[in-house]
Amino acid sequence: MPAVPTDAGLPPVVDRTVFQRELDALRIREKAHTREGDAIAAARRRLPMVEVDGRLELTGFDGTTTLLDVFAGRRQLLVYYFMWHAGHPAPQQCEGCTWVTTQVVELSYLHSRDITYAVFCQGPFPESARYREFMGWEVPWYSALPSLDRLLVGRHVGMMHIACYVRDGDRVFETYWTTLRGVEAMDYSLALMNLTVYGRQEPWEDSPPGWPQPWRVDGSNTRADGRPIAQWSRVAAGRTDDLRTGLPPKT
Repeated sequence: MPAVPTDAGLPPVVDRTVFQRELDALRIREKAHTREGDAIAAARRRLPMVEVDGRLELTGFDGTTTLLDVFAGRRQLLVYYFMWHAGHPAPQQCEGCTWVTTQVVELSYLHSRDITYAVFCQGPFPESARYREFMGWEVPWYSALPSLDRLLVGRHVGMMHIACYVRDGDRVFETYWTTLRGVEAMDYSLALMNLTVYGRQEPWEDSPPGWPQPWRVDGSNTRADGRPIAQWSRVAAGRTDDLRTGLPPKT
C-alpha cells in the first residue's frame, strides 16, 4: 500500500491564535453542514413508503425464510445488499462490499431502537456464507437470490444498496434506499480520513498542490496486493480462500 511520501506538501505553520481563528471559521461551516444533514434526515422521515410482499423468500442458516421473518420481531429492518461474484474465491469478491460490511460490528445500538440489521447477499447462500465465515463476520446473513428481482425492483441488481423497511403487523413497507456513495453511511474509516490533513488521498478531492492522492476510486482504493484490504488479516490467520465446498456451521 502506498505510504505518504516524506516530501508531501504540508499546511503553513502558524501560531496557536491564528490556528484557532481559522478553525473557528471552519467550525461555522461544519455546524451548518450538520444542520443540513439533520434537515435531510427529517425529510427522509417524511418520505412516503411502498408495500413489499413480506412473504418473499430468502435463504439463511435455517434454510428458506421470509422477509417478514428477517425482522426477528422488531419493527424496522435495515438491509445491506452485498454484491457477489458466483464461483469466485475470496480475493475476487467485492472489495467495496467487504469494506463497508467489515465496519458493521456492534448491533446492540440498532437493536435498542427496534432495528434489525441484516446482509442480503446477491449470490448463492453456501458460497457467500463461507465468505462470511472467512471474514469472521457475525452479522445476520441471507441470500436474496430467490427474490432479488422483486426486492430490488426498478434498480440495478448487482450493485451495492442499503434499503430500509418497516412493518405494520404482517405487512412490510420499504421506506428508503440508496446506493454508491450513499452506502458510506456504514463507514467510519473514510469519515475519519476526512478529518486528517491529507483526507482520503483520492484524485477527485480538492486538495492543495503537493498533497498525495494515489488512491484511485476504481476498486483499488479498497484493495491491496490483489485482494480486499481487510482480507489480509484473515489470510494471516490461516483461513482458506476457497468458497466452493461445505457450509459453515450456524452462528
